[in-house]
Amino acid sequence: MPDKKKILMLSDHALCTSGVGTQSRHLINGLLKKGDWTVRQFGAAMQHTSYETTVVNEDFIIKPVDGFGTKELLRVTLATEKPDILLIFTDPRFFIWLFEMEDEIHQVCPIAWWHVWDNAPSPKFNDVLYEGTDLINCHSHLTYELLKDRFPDKTNFVPHSLPEELFFPIPPEDISGLKKKMLGEHRKDWFVAEWINRNARRKRPNDLLWAWSIFLNQLQDKTGNRDAVLIMHTDPADNEGPNLRGSVDMLGIADNVIFSTERVDFSHMNILHNISDVCINISYAEGFGLPTLEAMQTATPIIALKTGGLTRQVEDHRDGTEHGVALPVEFQSLVGSQSVPYIYEDYVSADTVAAAFMKLYDIGPEGRQALGQKARDYVMSEFAYQDTIDDWHQTMNETIDRWHATKDRRWSNVCF
Repeated sequence: MPDKKKILMLSDHALCTSGVGTQSRHLINGLLKKGDWTVRQFGAAMQHTSYETTVVNEDFIIKPVDGFGTKELLRVTLATEKPDILLIFTDPRFFIWLFEMEDEIHQVCPIAWWHVWDNAPSPKFNDVLYEGTDLINCHSHLTYELLKDRFPDKTNFVPHSLPEELFFPIPPEDISGLKKKMLGEHRKDWFVAEWINRNARRKRPNDLLWAWSIFLNQLQDKTGNRDAVLIMHTDPADNEGPNLRGSVDMLGIADNVIFSTERVDFSHMNILHNISDVCINISYAEGFGLPTLEAMQTATPIIALKTGGLTRQVEDHRDGTEHGVALPVEFQSLVGSQSVPYIYEDYVSADTVAAAFMKLYDIGPEGRQALGQKARDYVMSEFAYQDTIDDWHQTMNETIDRWHATKDRRWSNVCF
C-alpha cells in the first residue's frame, strides 16, 4: 500500500465547538476514511485548558497553539513532519505572518486554503495572499463568484456540510415531550423560533429582539395571545455584544425569550433544532452560517438575510424558491479599515423581520413541515457531506501533483 499523504492543517482546534473547529473535524474525519491521508493540526482556541499534544488516532494528531502558530513553530514542523500540503482554514488576517514566509513553505509543499470572504466588492487587496496560495476552495458561493474570474485555475466552490448522523428529523411523536421538557408546560404548544450565534454586534441580536417584540405585538392584535417564544443560544452578557437581558426587560418580552447559555453537544443541538418552528439569522455579514444549515438538515425552515453564504441556503439556486423566508437586503453600508479598505454590510429592517415571523406563523404546522422537508431535501442534495469530502480529496491530490510538476520544472531551469 502506498504511503499516505500528510496534511498539516492550521485552524481552530478540531475538538472545540467553534464553527471552524467542528468543520475541520468533519473534514478530517471524512478524509481519514479515504485511507489515503494522515493529518497533523495546529489547533487554535480562545483558551486551552492544556497544551499537551492530543493523539486522536495515529493519523490525527493535534498540537494546541495560540494564534494559529508562529513562524518558528511552522519552520520546525515543516522540517520534521515534511507535509505533502499545508491547509489553512480561517480568516485571512490571522495568516499574514504565514504568507510572509510563503517562499519557505513552497520549498516543502503547496498551500491550500478553505476560504470565505463575507461580501462584495471583490477584495483585490487580498490578491497577494491568493497569489501565494496553490488551491482556494471557497465554502461560500459568493466568495467563489468574487474570486473565480481572477484565479480560475485554482478556485473552487466546496461548501461546508454536515454528517447525516449529527442532524436529522426527530419523529413527530417525540417532539411534544421534548418541547415540554425544554420550554416548560405552559409553552409546549407555542410557536418557537431559534437564534444560534455569538452575542456580537455583527449578528444584530438587539435588532432581532426588537423585531421579535414587533411580531409579538402583532400576534397579540391578531390572535389575542402572545404564545410564541424565541430561544437565543448565546451568552447574553458577552462583552462583544449588548446586555441582552436588559434589552429583553426594556422591550417587555421576558416570558417570550429563553436564553440557552451552556455549551452543548450535537445531540442537544439536534433537539433544539427539532423543537423549533424556524431558525433565523439576520447578521449584516455572514460568511456561511452553520446553524441555519443544521436546522435545514433537521427539516426546520429558516429565515435568513440574502447575504454571504446564507443566500444559497435560504434560496434554492436552481429555481429561486425559498426554504422559509429569504429576507431582502434593504440597505447597504460600505465600511472598511486600514487592513480591509472596503466591504459592504447588508441590513434588513426590524419590521421586515417581524413580517417574516408572521408569514411562517400563518402557514401553520403543515405548511412549516412542507417547507422544512423541502429544506432538508435541498441540503442533502446541494450540501452533501460526502461531496465535500470527495471534492477536497480530489482537489488536494491534483494540487500536490501540479506542485511537484511545477517544482521539477523550476529547478530544471536553474543554472549553477
